[in-house]
Amino acid sequence: MQGSDKGAATESPKRPGRIDGRRQRSLRTRQTIIEAYLGLLRENPQVPTGAQIAERAGCSIRSVFERFVDLDKLGLAAIDHVIGLGLSTPVGDRAEGDRQSRLKFQVETRARICEHWLPMWRVLVRHQDEGDEVKARIQIVREAIRARLKVMYRPELSTLSETERAHMLIALEALTDFEAWGQMRGRHGLSVEAACDVWIRTIDRLLPPTPATS
Repeated sequence: MQGSDKGAATESPKRPGRIDGRRQRSLRTRQTIIEAYLGLLRENPQVPTGAQIAERAGCSIRSVFERFVDLDKLGLAAIDHVIGLGLSTPVGDRAEGDRQSRLKFQVETRARICEHWLPMWRVLVRHQDEGDEVKARIQIVREAIRARLKVMYRPELSTLSETERAHMLIALEALTDFEAWGQMRGRHGLSVEAACDVWIRTIDRLLPPTPATS
């Protein structure tokens, strides 16, 4: 009896480790599938198939659909991943810098996001009428963009009336929208540097003078 108790005691601590190991491997596979989905989407604006995602992720199709009920759920998970990356404060934040350093930093940060995630955004918008989950994520992204504009251009916005400030934010949000970037890069063939310069010069003209600091 004592011998069996000792055996049970020595084996029981191993189970959580095995379970945790399986869970960690499953989470890693899930992340790899999401990254494969996003990578394929950046190469081709069409939503990839389960077979394409599995091949890119180096797993079976069954593994894909064990973790995601369907490709719509995988798409939502990918969007959540992108939102999580996009909402973090960029390294080297210039929110307290002078006007030109703030302009340059905000535009270059926004340009990187648009350059990297425009294909994902287009899929998101294309499916916005298919359910509240998609609409909610679009709203999260738009609110994050607007909040960032408020932070980066707080000194200039503070000089405007409430109505003028609201209108200015609408204009800035429209100007720096994903599709505006897509038009400059795709339709007009501008380089990243040239497109950034367009944004910097246009925003600089739109904003009111920066108030003098005491």
